[in-house]
Amino acid sequence: MLEVLQYQFMQNALLAGLLAAIACGIVGVYVVVKRVVFISGGIAHASFGGIGLGYLLGINPVLGAMVFTVASSLGIGLVTRRTRLPEDTAIGILWAMGMALGIIFIGLAPGYAPDLFSYLFGNILTVPFFDLMLMLILDVVIIVLVSLLYKEFLYVSFDEEFSTVSGVPTESLYLLLLCLIALTVVVLIRVVGIILVIALLTIPAALARQFTHSLKKMMLLAISAGVVFIFSGLWISYVLNLASGATIILVSSTVLFISFGINKLRHRNPRYDRDASTV
Repeated sequence: MLEVLQYQFMQNALLAGLLAAIACGIVGVYVVVKRVVFISGGIAHASFGGIGLGYLLGINPVLGAMVFTVASSLGIGLVTRRTRLPEDTAIGILWAMGMALGIIFIGLAPGYAPDLFSYLFGNILTVPFFDLMLMLILDVVIIVLVSLLYKEFLYVSFDEEFSTVSGVPTESLYLLLLCLIALTVVVLIRVVGIILVIALLTIPAALARQFTHSLKKMMLLAISAGVVFIFSGLWISYVLNLASGATIILVSSTVLFISFGINKLRHRNPRYDRDASTV
């Protein structure tokens, strides 16, 4: 495995994995705590419309996805907050619209039909330099915004009603949080693909939540877990010649289920409960 690290494609893959782990570790915690997993899935699938738009306009599809996901996230947020349309209905509509528009845009694009496999299912080994720089910029934006608005996001995530009464602009913060989810989706598209984005966005955070209730510690644990999942999944996929995105998700899911089982056994053990009560 070590000799393959000399190749540029593997170096790019590892850097992409690190950047993806940072984004999903930070934003994924808010997704899990705020319980907006379904919204995240809707935003992720709506991004396919942006991929198609990018091909139609002759620009980088990831740039198209970035514009489309941000617009979709704002659309979902405004529709659910300012109309009587149920949240799950709005998400389902935008989810389907994004996929449908993507198919139409790609059909209208000139030239040969593009290979969409890497966007739908991910291919971390083929991430180009431009996409790496875009992922880096998006990571910086996410880190800066979360650092500046950490307390505000904390209030909105745990008790939105009390935050509203206290004068916190909850609607604006909620829309901004959805935009951060959209940017994270763009970062993860190249790593695991549109279909599997929701898993990598939630699994590291769900794992971290079992060990701490501190939001900061949860983020650090989620980032660390994401790095381990992506790097180990990448190594296994390389050795066994498997699809990288699917392998990363299978590794993540397996570790999460094992941790659930271990925690359940520990809490069933009377000795564990007795020791914990003395701490």
